[in-house]
Order: sequence, then structure tokens, then C-alpha cells
Amino acid sequence: MPLPSVTRSPFGTLADGTPVARWTLDAGTGVRAEVLDLGGILHRLDVPDPDGRSASVVLGHAALDGYTADTAYLGALIGRYANRIAHGRFRLDGRTHRVPATDRGHALHGGPGGFHRRRWQATAAPGRDAAALRLDLRSPHGDMGFPGELHVTAVYTLDRRGTLRLDWTARTDRPTPVNLTHHAYFNLSGPGSGGVHAHRLTVDADAYLPVDPAAIPLGAPAPTAGTPFDLRTPRPLGERLDHPHPQLRRSGGYDHCYVLAPPPAPGALRRAARLHDPGSRRELEVWTTEPGLQVYTGNGLDGRPHPRHAGLCLETQHFPDSPNRPGYPDTVLRPGAPRRSTTEFRFPHLSHSRAGERT
Repeated sequence: MPLPSVTRSPFGTLADGTPVARWTLDAGTGVRAEVLDLGGILHRLDVPDPDGRSASVVLGHAALDGYTADTAYLGALIGRYANRIAHGRFRLDGRTHRVPATDRGHALHGGPGGFHRRRWQATAAPGRDAAALRLDLRSPHGDMGFPGELHVTAVYTLDRRGTLRLDWTARTDRPTPVNLTHHAYFNLSGPGSGGVHAHRLTVDADAYLPVDPAAIPLGAPAPTAGTPFDLRTPRPLGERLDHPHPQLRRSGGYDHCYVLAPPPAPGALRRAARLHDPGSRRELEVWTTEPGLQVYTGNGLDGRPHPRHAGLCLETQHFPDSPNRPGYPDTVLRPGAPRRSTTEFRFPHLSHSRAGERT
């Protein structure tokens, strides 16, 4: 088996002349990830099916101009604050801060100049058992209205099992709210295969956050039992997307944060979701240290180039509008107390295939 590798190639040039690079992580197992230093975007994630046929399981754009014009955050690293902050304002230590309110009067995904628009400093870190890419970003005090100078590191690691791991570390020089996530749209059938209606989704949560018409949480978590939000057993997405439940009808599908059970120990990973595509027989599991999982069924995709419901986002994160909700898990980062978070994207069908090859 070849050693893991990380290679760099050009991917185009921004309007100001800044070059953008594509970094390819290959662990020698058939799984390969391509990451751009613009936005930390996961451009491709090639995964074999049980018969060895490989296809990218994330939505992307063919060229750089697609990403610079993109408004759907395809594959990007999101910050400073993923999801929404009501009315684009919050109070912190007695002071009111205002951030861009660009989504129906509310702040979304860190603002129009959020981390998805930034060029990250990339450093390759290949090893004997994994291929890794470190991405670093400095966000100055006042960036998009947020207080504090924030230093963020995101490390993509692709290991011999075919698992793609994302490790976050954030540090600040003054208190500031931080909520970081990854915005990949998964379609396990591969590109051009249509929507995710036949995909079967399991979410390991018994509560979720209902939202108002602008996707701001109404308040306390609600139980999923007896509602179309109960995904504790696998269900085809297609049977729920057009459900008459007011929460689904209002959003045009899922765009809701699920409340995950506490981890077995501080900082430990636990499974948040499982996705299975009967057609390709590919499987994905999401494991995380985060308290929430935003499930988004691509309701706003407009056909440029991906149609509505062409992909599914499984965004591990803290809860939306937490800076204004004392009862939610705290998102305030303070000096001297780094925030660390880990999410893994695992593909169980790969281990099943290898076990079959050995028998």
C-alpha cells in the first residue's frame, strides 16, 4: 500500500491576482480529498462504493469562479459564527455588538466576508498512517463586527481507514462568540445523480430546535417523538421533504438543529448521524464532540449548478443564536481557554468491503 501523500496544484486566481491552490490528500486506500485554501473548501471527496467504483460524494463547482460566486457555502469552513444570530446583534459582558444581518434581517454564517471567503494559510503534513493539511487563519478584532483577534486552525486528516477528520482550535485575545462548522453537501450517489430523496438518514437525537419563519429558534428544544423530526430509525429523506408539518413546510425541508446527547466523556466523540444510499450502497457516519447537528436538505439550492435537494448538509456545531440564549450551550470564547472541536466523517461500507476481501 502506498504511503499517504499531500500534493499541491493550482486552482485559479482571484480577481486581485491572489493564487488559489488545490491540496490533494491521499491515504492510499482509495479515498481521496481535495481541499482549496480558499475558504478551506472541500472540493472533492472521492469514495469507492463496495464494488470499488469511486465518485465524489460532496457537491462542488468545476472551477474557481463557481466558488467566488457561490452563495450556498458549498464545502466551506464556516465562522466566526456558523448558523444565525438574531437581528445581527448580541450582548457580551455588558456591551452590545452588531454584525451583518444579511439573511432575512439576521446574521448568517459569519457575514458576507466570513471564513468561507478567506484564503487560509495551508501547510501539508503527510505521515505514515495519514495525510493531513493544516489551515490557519487570523481574524482581526472587529472583523465583521465581532470583538477580539481570533486565531483559528483547522486540520483535515485522511487516515488509512478512509476516515476524514476535521480538528478545530480557536484562540482569542478578548471574549467573543465562536461557532465553527463545515458546510459540505453530501450526495453518496455521486455527481449528477439527482437528489438525496432515496438516501436513508438516521440522527441520534431525541430533541430538536423548532424555528420561526426566519429560522431563528423559538426557544427550548422540542421532542422529536411522534413528529417527522424523529430520525432515530433510518427513514428515506424523500418521504419527509414534502411533509405537511408546519416546520418542514415553512423551510421547504429540513433546516433544523438537532440536540445531541452529551458525550460519554468531555471531548469524546459520539455518533451524530448515519446516511445510507441504497443505490450506490455507500454509507456515511458523522461522529463529533459538538452538542448540535444542523440538518439541511439543500432547500435553497437553485440549479446553479445543483438543483434543490441535490445534497444534504450534516453540520456539527453549537446551537443557533446561542449568544442571545443563556440556556443554550455557551459559545463565548475567552482568552487563555482555547476552544477545540473534532468531527469525523466515516465510511463503514469500506471496512465491510475489506472484510469481505479477506474472507
